[in-house]
Amino acid sequence: MSRIGRKHIDLPAGVELTQKDGVVTVKGPKGTLTENVDRLITVKVDGNKVELTRANEENETKAKHGLYRALINNMVTGVTHGFEKKLVINGVGYKVVKQGNKLVLNVGYSHTIDIPEEEGITFECPSQTEIIVKGIDKQKVGQVASKIRDLRKVEPYHAYGVRYSDEVVVRKVGKAAGKGAKK
Repeated sequence: MSRIGRKHIDLPAGVELTQKDGVVTVKGPKGTLTENVDRLITVKVDGNKVELTRANEENETKAKHGLYRALINNMVTGVTHGFEKKLVINGVGYKVVKQGNKLVLNVGYSHTIDIPEEEGITFECPSQTEIIVKGIDKQKVGQVASKIRDLRKVEPYHAYGVRYSDEVVVRKVGKAAGKGAKK
């Protein structure tokens, strides 16, 4: 049995999970999320615990068992606590400002880039070089943060660009460092 799939999911107080025709719906204090579940996976709610079982022992079914358990667990976490990704902007003249419900980025192009908030996603800018992407859907938060990061990828010589706050940038040594070594 899948190590992840066989773990039960605890439902916190205020969270309600329902299943109908292969669609799992999780309602909580922050919102509602839905997910289609494969017919080979059975979702059982017993009080405040959720257990997933699979129909057979094929490899594909075993993989889906762990996948849907992780997706449902992320849904429960999202409607109770939410998810966030932090981005850092580094560069001469690079900055970000939140205007209304959109981000305005100045990341070295001849024009600014406007990014509107999507449904279920909010932006925060604690400073001119930080962005926090928040939401209840883990996949959507990650996708929006990735799109922002792709606007100006980090270059390895000065580390200019947009990166995740916990991302490690491997810096390269420039030409000037090698001049004194060779004679």
